[in-house]
Amino acid sequence: MYQLNEFAKREDLDKQLADQVAEILTNAIAIRGKASIAVSGGSTPKGFFTALSQKDLSWSDITITLADERWVTIESDASNTRLVHENLLQNKAVNAKFFHLKQGEKLCSETLCDLNLAANTALLPLDVLILGMGEDGHTASLFPCSDEIDECFSTKEPLLKVIPKTAPHDRISFSFSSLKQSENVFLHISSENKKSVLNSALAGTDIKQMPIRAFLQDPEINTNVYWAE
Repeated sequence: MYQLNEFAKREDLDKQLADQVAEILTNAIAIRGKASIAVSGGSTPKGFFTALSQKDLSWSDITITLADERWVTIESDASNTRLVHENLLQNKAVNAKFFHLKQGEKLCSETLCDLNLAANTALLPLDVLILGMGEDGHTASLFPCSDEIDECFSTKEPLLKVIPKTAPHDRISFSFSSLKQSENVFLHISSENKKSVLNSALAGTDIKQMPIRAFLQDPEINTNVYWAE
């Protein structure tokens, strides 16, 4: 299931989304003493990151992670970890905790095992999930072109390795089953092109062809779509 929220300006979207997420995180801390949020990379969320980083929250009680990450060093321009550190872990959010997905040199089974244990113990389920969407309908690193696409939807483990055939770099991604547990799911997109991709996703049902469909059409998931031109 989904709800579409449209904005004339990206700045208006960023403010509204930051307000909504801040309220959710505040309520989670009041109930459980802690909160968690997974965000996505790319240029689209930068304004939202800045707006959220300026909120008066108990940031030391909040853990931030990524829905997925490229297996590159933090110095790389392709690093989503770098993006988050430079745009979200700033201002009032400098004291937030960060759960690193990229740890070590190799993405091997031992690394995955350790990360899955840590994610299950200290992170999941997420209070907030902010998804992005590629032109092929992938979200997180659930790539339709990858040999791991079946595993993306079948595994019960929180994280898995994905090697996309149409995009560079090996990836580590949260699985669908772990992302589905999230209390509040948002899809943050912009541009007419992404609106067309969204409409294509809504027009079909094959989730392995366009993985974002799983979040838009699953009756157990209420995805708030935030779109601005």
